[in-house]
Amino acid sequence: MSLVDLIAGADERALAASGLACLDRSAPLLGADDEALRPLWASLVEGREWEERLAKARAELAGEAGAECSSEAEVEAARLARRMLDDAPAHPSADSLRRWADTCSVAALRIHRLLDPSDTDDEALVAARHEGGAQGVSPLVAAELRRQTAVLELVTSHGAAGLRQALDLSTEGRRVLRAVVSRRARGRA
Repeated sequence: MSLVDLIAGADERALAASGLACLDRSAPLLGADDEALRPLWASLVEGREWEERLAKARAELAGEAGAECSSEAEVEAARLARRMLDDAPAHPSADSLRRWADTCSVAALRIHRLLDPSDTDDEALVAARHEGGAQGVSPLVAAELRRQTAVLELVTSHGAAGLRQALDLSTEGRRVLRAVVSRRARGRA
């Protein structure tokens, strides 16, 4: 099943987890530590305090996106990550979460494409999301596509019990992105 189909059929918890996981994996671009979004994950488990915890995360991550980036690609990637945080719905509903999850999915894939310059183009990203495959995209983008699909499948299949595994996938992806950013910085030094 394609990522677009998974988002279209997901419930509110899976949609929130999908958007949050994309944001969480992109958090290194915002200068966030590994715990910055943890309260939002807890909110998904507990089913409460989303609005308050989102406001706190926004305040904690209030710095200018891309301020410490040194390439155009990194600045744009940081802006996309900031937009994910800014666009998170304070009052989540199925419609607002579906829009956010879809927007975050596209943004996260673009971030990975920007940070892994290859022959991948935006048309290949669109095709990968709609067709459920990873043909024509770089390994970094393909891995992000797999993580997004896995998060939706886990939470859709297992509900709150799947959130721990979704968080683990997000943590792995965050480490990968942090390593990519670090490698790019060393390459410029």
